Amino acid sequence: MKVEQFYLGCLAHASYLISDQQTGTAAVVDPQRDVARYLDAAERDGVTIRHVILTHLHADFIAGHLELRDRAGAQIYLGARAEAEYAFTRLGDGDRLEFGKVRLQAVETPGHTPESISILVFDLTNTAGDPAAVLTGDTLFIGDVGRPDLRAALGWKPEVVARMLYGSLTKKLLGLPDATLVYPAHGAGSLCGRNIGKEAVSTIGVQRRTNYALQPMGEDAFVRMITADQPEAPAYFTYDAVLNTKERPTLEQSLERALTPLPLREVLEAIEDDLQVVDVREPDEFAAGHLRGSVNIGLGGQYATWAGTLLNRDRAIVLIANPGREEEAAMRLGRIGFDHVAGYLRGGMQELDERPEFVGGTGRVDARELARELGGRDGLLLLDVRGPRERQGKRIAGSLHVPLNQLLERIEQLPRERKVVVHCAGGYRSSIAASLLERAGLDGVRELAGGLAAWEAAKLPIEGKAEE
Repeated sequence: MKVEQFYLGCLAHASYLISDQQTGTAAVVDPQRDVARYLDAAERDGVTIRHVILTHLHADFIAGHLELRDRAGAQIYLGARAEAEYAFTRLGDGDRLEFGKVRLQAVETPGHTPESISILVFDLTNTAGDPAAVLTGDTLFIGDVGRPDLRAALGWKPEVVARMLYGSLTKKLLGLPDATLVYPAHGAGSLCGRNIGKEAVSTIGVQRRTNYALQPMGEDAFVRMITADQPEAPAYFTYDAVLNTKERPTLEQSLERALTPLPLREVLEAIEDDLQVVDVREPDEFAAGHLRGSVNIGLGGQYATWAGTLLNRDRAIVLIANPGREEEAAMRLGRIGFDHVAGYLRGGMQELDERPEFVGGTGRVDARELARELGGRDGLLLLDVRGPRERQGKRIAGSLHVPLNQLLERIEQLPRERKVVVHCAGGYRSSIAASLLERAGLDGVRELAGGLAAWEAAKLPIEGKAEE
């Protein structure tokens, strides 16, 4: 038996290929939508992917179950409570899938979602009969547990789902032997939890001792704790959860349209038609020169998450990328179900070399110069677009706080008569914010070069916990 973990850093997503060499059979659990990595690994190991299991209907990405069905002929399995348009086999408590020396056994573990399951992995050469591992999906993470509020928009009250989660943890997962390996579906940085550790694997015993959510407490106390102070979920989470139940085009079909090269004329027309032109280059490149009216969401950061948060699912997207990176940009949008990419600017920004009238730049100011300007009387507005918890920890005195995920809905509240300087922690989110402000018609928007990190490095004053 072999269990191989695949980790996708940009979505903090872990998936698994479980194979039996003797029978040449494999199963994939919680695959990402671009499934070539599993097919390549199966070919390398001389096995065939015959089964694909989703531990739940994921909200933060589109799973690759339909792609593996169509490309490998794999059978799809979901939790017993799941409903979907495509054909699938239901897995309830104790249901088994065996091939060679591998046994996969379902455990219904609702709580992150009502249909969530975990998968016990048995190596049948182990005469003791204990599971070697448990694939916990988003029910149990390393250092955390799944948040219970992601189905609120579909009618599930977080308090009700949290009580399901308490039962799944205390009556099922914590009953497993301490040596059982824990393989979750997400790592640090995922919005499916709020305190997920960086480790790729743990054990039930370690989590029993160290996971704050697994410490002895009553159900009511657990529900209060796990429903409080959850970070705001991106709007696309509900969209993805629903799309994972649908019979939809595969990623390959989506990319056929997305990878259409467009002449500059059509991209300019797209801006005039209020379509979404997204420049996926890095913030430094965008600041130096970009097509006016485009929005910067760089491939080097949490590209898919911020695209899903800020872009409209009902309006077509046109991409601007450095030549050779167009497919990556479209594919990463496809991972979250944003299949409405209409094409990309042929030749990238080089197409604008002879058209400087359509090119703009974003001004930048270093920390010490900004401190001098803030000490003046010219009405400068310093806009902090970091998250609430970051803001609580440390902040620049006098700055206005509008988290990036709220900027579009609050953009009309910003005073247009004041000059704006935007900052985040290091410069990625401030570039996104500055481009959104420019697109909305604010003139002379600048960024704090290097973000709050540069301000601190210059030993300039900070308010908040950093003072203590």
